[in-house]
Amino acid sequence: MDKLDKDQIINLLPHREPMLLIDELTNIKKLHSATAIVYVKKDSFFVQGHFPENPVMPGVLIVEAFGQAAAALTAHGLDKSTYENKLVFLMGVDKARFRNPVIPDCKLELNIEAIRSHGRVWKYKGEAFVDKKKMADAQWSATIVDRK
Repeated sequence: MDKLDKDQIINLLPHREPMLLIDELTNIKKLHSATAIVYVKKDSFFVQGHFPENPVMPGVLIVEAFGQAAAALTAHGLDKSTYENKLVFLMGVDKARFRNPVIPDCKLELNIEAIRSHGRVWKYKGEAFVDKKKMADAQWSATIVDRK
């Protein structure tokens, strides 16, 4: 399967509205890379307070979307019995750069790649684009933990 829709993502991740940020996962290469789609809307939950007269998607939410995309890629690629009753937790963020503001009413594309894994710890990198213009990039690490 080369694409996951929102319902399929919901089955992989514990996130729910309003914190489930990714709408699709496409171009999936098992446990290697994918593109996540985030439809940033004028009625997104952060617009009311960040900043009402000039809304932008907060950088921390872009990083959160990177993390959700990586978690979905990993969960989708692992054998279901391996991932059952597990969660993916963000461990650290490195080299995050926010190059241009992400304005509501756009399609944010997150190209992510798993750089390496060692046991339950994974390292990823990603770049975020709107209309092929780079908005942000980062590297981050995550771990797979038992669900309580």
